[in-house]
Amino acid sequence: MKKVIFITGNQGKADYLAKYLGFPVEHRKLDLEEIQSLDLKKIVEQKVRQAYGIVKKPVIVEDVSLEFSALGKLPGPFIRFFVDTVPFATICSLVNGKTRKATARCVFGYFDGKELNLFEGKLEGEIAKKPAGKKGYGWDRIFIPAGYSVTRASLGEDDDRKTYLKAKPFAKLKRHLLNSRVPKK
Repeated sequence: MKKVIFITGNQGKADYLAKYLGFPVEHRKLDLEEIQSLDLKKIVEQKVRQAYGIVKKPVIVEDVSLEFSALGKLPGPFIRFFVDTVPFATICSLVNGKTRKATARCVFGYFDGKELNLFEGKLEGEIAKKPAGKKGYGWDRIFIPAGYSVTRASLGEDDDRKTYLKAKPFAKLKRHLLNSRVPKK
């Protein structure tokens, strides 16, 4: 089986990816430069190529975005900076009096030095009027998935898993990795 390295400093993310792929995935923390763009695919492509240039082995990188319809898709990939510096209640108030519709996106990038593949998942929803919940990561306390009335951070285990798997393109990535392992005749 061809080895692939997931570029992340988060052991939990690496374990989660391995669980859904069904095979072990080595992970490594790298400080990668990130281009400033609202195009999540461009960001992931730059990061995955840069990571490959450092480790010289097949790599996977991931990035996420939370796009507020009322803000022209901002904060998008910059959501991490908002979450790190702006109180959640303030982020929620950015769309007061406007549409609260939002889209969560995740893109995995795979690069083996020759072949570049990008896999996108998305989850529609809205921004909560105020943050709620204790579970989840990043912006889960302010994002209500379509079809639900509570934030991702407030969902039970089954609904959390369902929405997470919709946003994260694990199945697309797994299919590609398994198919690319088959020797070509």
